[in-house]
Formats: sequence, structure tokens, C-alpha cells
Amino acid sequence: MSRVEQAVSCFKEGALCSQAVFATYAPQLGLDRETAVRIATGFGAGMARLGETCGAVTGAFLVIGLKHGNVANWLVEEKENKKKENTYRLVSELANRFQSRHGSIRCKELIGCDLGTPEGRKLADEQNVFRTLCPKFVRDAAEIIEELL
Repeated sequence: MSRVEQAVSCFKEGALCSQAVFATYAPQLGLDRETAVRIATGFGAGMARLGETCGAVTGAFLVIGLKHGNVANWLVEEKENKKKENTYRLVSELANRFQSRHGSIRCKELIGCDLGTPEGRKLADEQNVFRTLCPKFVRDAAEIIEELL
């Protein structure tokens, strides 16, 4: 099974969108799956149900940071600065590609529901967005990661 399929399968099995993407790629980058799942928890549903950046996208951002991120901002060594700039470039590229496919990277806009409210969560359930829309977002974020890495 490809990593893209693994991420989608992980989501369908009950992981958050952010967890599904990040935990699929983290082990090959030196981070154990359980730790990756924990790290990605707060990014699900557009960052803790805030409806902001899609969890699949933020999970992919975490993958980029884990692979290409710099060690510390306060180290102004040229090598670390280049890593930071490359990470920013890749994150921007991922966001742009995802937005080109879906018109937005914001969870609220992508699913048409505000998961931060009980009414919004009920609407999301009624519209079955977690089965009809979100797997595609996980797939696309993983596909873009595959292209960028």
C-alpha cells in the first residue's frame, strides 16, 4: 500500500486528518508513530475545531518541518537559515497546490461547516463530510507531500 493510501486508510480508521498525514510519514523521518499522533492531535478539524487550516494540510506542514526544518531560529548559521527558508518555500508550495485543487486551505470553507459549534458538528455528521470530503483532503495533502519530498 502506498503512503498516500496508508494516510487515507488511517483517517478512515478513525485518526484525525492531521494525525493520518503526519503519522504516515513520521516514522520514515525518525519519529515514532505514537509520538507523531500525539503531536498532530491539536491540528485536527482546522486546528482544534477552530476551522482554520485543514488538518490534512497542517499534518503535511509537520512532515515538511520534520524533514527539512532548521534546528533553531536563534542560530543564525547560514546552513540553518537555508533550511528554514527551504521549509517555508515547501510549505507555501504545498498550501498553494492544495488551494489550487480545492479553492481554500481553511477547514470551514472546505467542508462548509463550523466544527467549533455543536450545530456545525451535527451538520457535518448529517452531510457526512468526514466520509465524503475529508478523505479526499487527506489524499491530496499526501499526494502533494509525495511530489514535494
